[in-house]
Amino acid sequence: MAVVNIRSLRIWNTIWVVLFFGFLYLPLIILVTYSFNAASFPSPWVGGTLRWYRELLFDYAIWESLLNSLFVALASVFLSCTMGVLTVFWGMRNSYVRRLITHFYLNLMLPEIIIAVGLLHIAILIGIPLGPVTLIIAHTVLGLGYVIPLVYDRYQELDKRLMEAALDLGASPLMAFGSVILPLLKTTVFAAATLVFIISFDDFVCAYFCAGSTFQTLPLYILSMLRVGISPEVGALSTLLLVFCSALVVVYALLVSKKPRGV
Repeated sequence: MAVVNIRSLRIWNTIWVVLFFGFLYLPLIILVTYSFNAASFPSPWVGGTLRWYRELLFDYAIWESLLNSLFVALASVFLSCTMGVLTVFWGMRNSYVRRLITHFYLNLMLPEIIIAVGLLHIAILIGIPLGPVTLIIAHTVLGLGYVIPLVYDRYQELDKRLMEAALDLGASPLMAFGSVILPLLKTTVFAAATLVFIISFDDFVCAYFCAGSTFQTLPLYILSMLRVGISPEVGALSTLLLVFCSALVVVYALLVSKKPRGV
């Protein structure tokens, strides 16, 4: 009887897991499927077509928004990773900065809308016009909350004797950092950069508050398309973004799971 109950429990657990993931991914499956629908949304399925994907290729506004998103994401990745690595490295040599490192974990706990509204008030207070600069600053602040914890945890695992040996051999702190510490942090930095790029490229909240009215990223462009009516191009564009971001998530997972050697 006990064996039967355990077997029934496993069957029910499997059913619940399948239903949960089905409920989670069913909208994505429908989105991808209907991005190939020959009829405009909302319409029942009438046949497959690549028409909406072809129209995306000739939509100048989408390409402009895409380039804006890529520019902001790459700039945010560069700034957040550079500042994050230097903050961790020099912060471990300064007790005051080291105590401040833990405050960057607040970015992971605070709702993004609070950060966005706060940065908007700061920009207005000091007179910075809203646009790509304020959006890059917002995404850099947001990215530091991910870069610094990842790099800090990895830096704590390093053998500090390697740094001491480099200094004993006559290397300057900056030279030792570039030739010893940075190569050991390379995989973690790449993983953090991938994560920040995903967050920045897909971000809507900070872009909505900090981009202004003259600078449009891809999420903001999709919102403008939805306001005037749902175009079938939205489904095609969302499908491409889904595939692209899923590939980046896989890259991030592979980088995080990669075990360091010889440390």
